[in-house]
Amino acid sequence: MSPSSSDPNEEQPRSSPLPLEHLEGTVEHVIYQAQETGFTVARLSVPGRYDPITIVGCFPAIHVGQTLHLAGYYQEHPRFGRQFQVASAQAIQPATLSGLEHYLGSGFIPGIGPVIAKRIVAQFGLETLGILEHSIERLAEVPGIGQQRIAQIQAAWQTQKALQDGMLFLQSHGISHTNAVKICQRYGDRTVEVVSQNPYQLIQDIAGIGFLTADAIARRLGIAPDAPARYQAGLLHVLRQAGGDGHCFLPESELVERAATQLTLPDHPVNAHRLGELLMDLSATKQLVIEQGYGAWADQCLCYAPAFSYAERMLAEHLSTFLARLVEIDLPAVERWIERYTHHMRTTLSPAQRQAVLLAASSRLLLLTGGPGCGKTFTTTTIVALFHAMGKTVRLAAPTGRAAQRLAELTGEEATTIHRLLGFEPQTGRFRHTDRNPLEAETIVVDEASMLDLFLAHALFKAIPPHAQVLLVGDMDQLPSVGPGRVLRDLIASEQIPVVKLTEVFRQAAASQIVINAHRINAGQMPVLRPLAQAEGSDCLWLSAAEPAEGVTAIHRLVTEILPAHGIDPVKSVQVLCPGTRGEIGTRQLNTVLQQALNPAHSGKAELLRGDHLLRVGDRVIQQINDYPREVFNGELGTIRVIDQEEQEVIVQFAERMVSYDFADLSELALAWAVTVHKSQGSEYPVVVLPLFMQHAGLLTRNLLYTGLTLARQLAILVGSAKTIGFAVHQVREQQRYTALAERLRSMANSDSLRGGR
Repeated sequence: MSPSSSDPNEEQPRSSPLPLEHLEGTVEHVIYQAQETGFTVARLSVPGRYDPITIVGCFPAIHVGQTLHLAGYYQEHPRFGRQFQVASAQAIQPATLSGLEHYLGSGFIPGIGPVIAKRIVAQFGLETLGILEHSIERLAEVPGIGQQRIAQIQAAWQTQKALQDGMLFLQSHGISHTNAVKICQRYGDRTVEVVSQNPYQLIQDIAGIGFLTADAIARRLGIAPDAPARYQAGLLHVLRQAGGDGHCFLPESELVERAATQLTLPDHPVNAHRLGELLMDLSATKQLVIEQGYGAWADQCLCYAPAFSYAERMLAEHLSTFLARLVEIDLPAVERWIERYTHHMRTTLSPAQRQAVLLAASSRLLLLTGGPGCGKTFTTTTIVALFHAMGKTVRLAAPTGRAAQRLAELTGEEATTIHRLLGFEPQTGRFRHTDRNPLEAETIVVDEASMLDLFLAHALFKAIPPHAQVLLVGDMDQLPSVGPGRVLRDLIASEQIPVVKLTEVFRQAAASQIVINAHRINAGQMPVLRPLAQAEGSDCLWLSAAEPAEGVTAIHRLVTEILPAHGIDPVKSVQVLCPGTRGEIGTRQLNTVLQQALNPAHSGKAELLRGDHLLRVGDRVIQQINDYPREVFNGELGTIRVIDQEEQEVIVQFAERMVSYDFADLSELALAWAVTVHKSQGSEYPVVVLPLFMQHAGLLTRNLLYTGLTLARQLAILVGSAKTIGFAVHQVREQQRYTALAERLRSMANSDSLRGGR
């Protein structure tokens, strides 16, 4: 397994789509500034221009009277007109007496107002700033300024000067203007000191700065390639990167090997033995956890980030304790209820479905899995009906809002996200329900359990009361969770929990080529695909395209001509799902194409240029991180309803909820006319378009193709060549994830068995 080239903590560089222009002028008025982010709207008076220019950007501090040199580009706002989007800024000392008076008298230095500023400039003239910098005690020469005011002015001046010096220092070392603002706000007048001593501290303290950026700064500062701080930062970076790739730990040997590859420079090979020694230091300072392995990892030392080690260990302990409590049940009564229920519903249960209902009634925890068309939904609704008939309270939940909404539609009962079920509190960043305040529920049903990652599963089982019963429903053959771990597969692999796998495809579902082909793919067989020209009677079609460019053209024709001609609204019903983000047929490029096709610009439709892409009212967008205060989570889709330049906010509709974003937080959103298959887990779409090209050969796998296909509810269209589809079907390399949950559960069960034997 090769390490990922990206850093999940790193702000990826974006190139502006427009040529940079330069402005120099004086700040006339600060309209708005967000204290936490530095996001600012101000008016700049530019020599030679009659009207001031509106500037928009991030600044650690900005003051009326300040002279700035700006680089950026103009953008046209439909309501507020032309604005200058700032990419970088540099403060310039005022060069005239009136400029000095205006600058000092603007109020940014406590103790200096317009009157005092006029006196100071009258006393020292163009030497004023030099006096403030080097001989501030001479302010006593100015009438009305005493020693107490001089001390106040000196402290404020030094703080402002340190911020300016910090910005200049950071930008001279290649740090983007946006990140430089974040750093200055975090460290204040200690910016230069902190970054010079240990630039790797930025990784821990500044969101958006990862190892690659910090390492580049360190090299510019002359920090030795074999410095302990660099080696330790590299080890932690690789471990953090592994977590972003879904691993819960790395074996020590692999962590050292990956770190050596990451840290090696052309003229500086890495001492692997030294890395091993520094691992012990990191363990001693509790920056990582080293454990002796379990089961298959018994001969290995396992390296965890502390939060991962704690979550995996505690999840196993909660599960082991939970499973040890037996359920008392009158099984004959349950069997009689099944007979009455199926007679009333005029249906029958397959043997596996019947077994699932009986086990759900008699087990503390049941795992129900199976592919499309195998009756998971009906089995789940039957179990829910049984729980109600037994007089038990039932809570329904799923990892995402869309999955919860679909669960509610299928069962006819209220369902929530797991976060809402657990009572997430944005103010504290914690869940209200824990082992100290468990959920008030006798039975809990969680759908789309394949999406449960390590941390969400830990939070869930921590809050489940000891007397409750739990049903987890999911498709174990789908892609694993976006977050770390593979909880559903590990629970099944532990062999400590009852599992029912539904495999029989029911007659109604067998009429769907989507269902048939999904099972064929899962069995390693080529799907039977009908060409688009022969679409009649099939819900799974193939549009042949040999090269990515041809695929882009084909998708454009699909959404603008072919599907609308058949009564399908591409804006409401069609989702393009890609294996990856990059390349000609990746989500980034396709989103630009699809936005122009499905939500083009026109007068009166508000839009906003952010980095290298436009956001426009009517755009479909995806949340890219878990935003707990807003209760919007990674992978959720929404639609932009409002872009308000005056209030500096964008309002996005997620299902029935309207969520507001400050302009400074828009990096959380991305266009979603095309999204990755991985990000779409837990969702279903009326129509799925799935481009498959060798450009993404490293991502094409059987379970990716299977997952993408099963997300289509009414129609699936595969775009690509038969050769590429066949390649994906036969790529059975499991996306191996380093997890030890199954081994921990088996180990605990063996320990309990031995204690019972004694």
